[in-house]
Amino acid sequence: MIEARALSKRFSSKLAVDDLSFDVRPGVVTGFLGPNGAGKSTTMRLMLDLDHGDGRTTFDGRAYRELPDPLREVGTLLEAKPFHPGRSARNHLRMLAASNGLPATRADEVLELVGLHEVAKKKPKGFSLGMGQRLGLAGALLGDPKVLILDEPANGLDPQGINWLRGFLKAFASQGRAVFVSSHLLAEMSMMADHLVVIGRGRLLADAPVSDFIARARSHVVVRSPRPDLLAPALQQAGMEVAQAQDGSLTVAGEGVTLAAVGQRAFDAGVPLHELSQQTATLEEAFLEVTAGSEEFRATGSEAVA
Repeated sequence: MIEARALSKRFSSKLAVDDLSFDVRPGVVTGFLGPNGAGKSTTMRLMLDLDHGDGRTTFDGRAYRELPDPLREVGTLLEAKPFHPGRSARNHLRMLAASNGLPATRADEVLELVGLHEVAKKKPKGFSLGMGQRLGLAGALLGDPKVLILDEPANGLDPQGINWLRGFLKAFASQGRAVFVSSHLLAEMSMMADHLVVIGRGRLLADAPVSDFIARARSHVVVRSPRPDLLAPALQQAGMEVAQAQDGSLTVAGEGVTLAAVGQRAFDAGVPLHELSQQTATLEEAFLEVTAGSEEFRATGSEAVA
């Protein structure tokens, strides 16, 4: 169990993390989301006592610095290539193992686990970003920890690698362990995470199961009729918000808008329907809705620049 309480960090005049509190439970993959510059990496560094700031994070009741064998308790990956470029992949892991009282054979075990056994003797300075991520994850797994804290571990992975990572983290959590993982790949996070912690400008915006987080977003009904000129006014008279798409379908939104309500209004108006469907929000749509106005860096337009 990870308990983060009142985490705060200021860089000069900028408050990067602002009184942030949340829990990461065992048996759950907890996704950590936020716009660029929201304070995700700083939060993770505060949790691991790598940055000085306010607040406290405990792992089963103890701060990271208080853990007698931290690699056996918490595995971390905060950088894409956290290794010495001149050592072989195997020797890099053997060095970490020796410093934490782990057997040297564990290096080959985790290399096999992350799919790097064939390049164990190669120096990682020539590794791709994805291979570097796998080696970093191997280091995080050396101590067979109870907790994984991973910052953007899918960066640089190909689709097969991302699929492998998703399955691995879900299996890891299913053993009663805790996973706290950040990512900007929202479609992937929707399939990987069970719970979400979402921040913006260092503040907590949401702390909820993925399904609940998405359910809060604005959903709508799509309806298609040969007489949209009659259907639209009938729906608007009932207080529904109606917009017509280029293909002639109507998007209906607003409080209390359901398939039954739209269908009943169409029936009452004597308008035939060719389509009536509920469109739920995606994680991306829910994320954009929740974080609207909290972006640190915002583009001014989408027009191409010659």
